[in-house]
Amino acid sequence: MNLQEFFTKYPKIALGFSGGVDSSFLLYAAHKYGADCKAYFIKSQFQPEFELEDAKRLAEYVGVGFDVIHCDALSSEEVRKNPADRCYYCKNNIFGTIVKAAEKDGYEYIIDGTNASDEEGDRPGMKALKEMKVLSPLRMCGLTKADVRALSKEAGLFTWEKPSYACLATRIPAGEEITEEKLAKIEAAEGELSALGFTDFRIRLFAGGARIQLPGAQMARAVEMRKDITEKLNRQFEVVMLDLEER
Repeated sequence: MNLQEFFTKYPKIALGFSGGVDSSFLLYAAHKYGADCKAYFIKSQFQPEFELEDAKRLAEYVGVGFDVIHCDALSSEEVRKNPADRCYYCKNNIFGTIVKAAEKDGYEYIIDGTNASDEEGDRPGMKALKEMKVLSPLRMCGLTKADVRALSKEAGLFTWEKPSYACLATRIPAGEEITEEKLAKIEAAEGELSALGFTDFRIRLFAGGARIQLPGAQMARAVEMRKDITEKLNRQFEVVMLDLEER
């Protein structure tokens, strides 16, 4: 099966849209192949503002609209407690919200951007998607992350080279309670680091401080700029550390 065949078989579908590489390409492909595809972006404390801005920019380029649904991710006690399988509860909340909105709007089938490179393994989030019968056309059509990037570049989508991005909740160690204050600090600190020109990084909580994870190619520059980085990140964290293991 290819994507054209998929959207011929499922001409009326709802998309869980994140503004990332995979779901952005799916929105483009659905529009290209004439499907009635309604996209839903779930905005919670776990998604930084730039993700919503990227989603708006991409949808405008493709020429389609999407719905933004605001959701309180921390209203779920299971999510707040942040167990090892937190992603299971989180995906249930997100796609449960999308399912309700889609049903109200007359859409029976839900799709997401899981691709053929995504290892299923013991991933709680993928288990939740299976239980809710969410379809993953990229995976079903055998398209890997590299394929999606190449096709996105060919289509002129700016997302083709966008770094993979995991939600802000992943910055907090499993077992440590997730709070709005922690999420806000992480988002602000990552914004500061991005403004200094760093890319594809993570800032993770570690013993109350900020642990910066960078690609190896950016490590030397971070050491050179340590005073600037510390000054900026000290606005949020008293202790700032650089992880010498590359991301």
